[in-house]
Amino acid sequence: MTAPDRREDAGPAGAAGPAGSSGSAGAAGGVDLADLWAEARAEHPALPAEPPEAWAFGATPEQADDLLTLVLEGTKTASAAEDYESDGEPLPVVGDLSIVLDGSGLPRAVLEVSEIEIVPFGEVTAEHARAEGEGDRSLAAWRRIHEQFWTEHSARGFSPDMPVVCERFRVLHVWSPRRP
Repeated sequence: MTAPDRREDAGPAGAAGPAGSSGSAGAAGGVDLADLWAEARAEHPALPAEPPEAWAFGATPEQADDLLTLVLEGTKTASAAEDYESDGEPLPVVGDLSIVLDGSGLPRAVLEVSEIEIVPFGEVTAEHARAEGEGDRSLAAWRRIHEQFWTEHSARGFSPDMPVVCERFRVLHVWSPRRP
């Protein structure tokens, strides 16, 4: 999907398979995802046996790292996306899990969706903008950042009344960066 907060590219080594795939126990940037998922499940036994979809924030490795840093610091607890429908992806639902990758495609965190709301772009709230943690955390900055992103990166472009999927999440597990 095209979104400031999610990019389809799952990283250089095809971390966990192509983005949008799940359950693969393949290598992620030279790291065995099955081993990492087993580590997460040891700490959180309620996690399912198969790892969820892996993806990275943003449209570039730099954006992925910057936004992931905000998540790991606890500043970013929300995201906004669009274009699920045109990409043929299901909308996220409360309880969905995902593995977030860093800019080099390494798994770094497990997130769980805690809230979903779909609103027109112009109705995204200041509270949601603040929870996204970007820029000065104001609604004006959120609108500027996201309008620019969707203008440059969305297959559908930007429209002031476009639907935006506002997602809240919580971090369930964090992995330290591991290099092969």
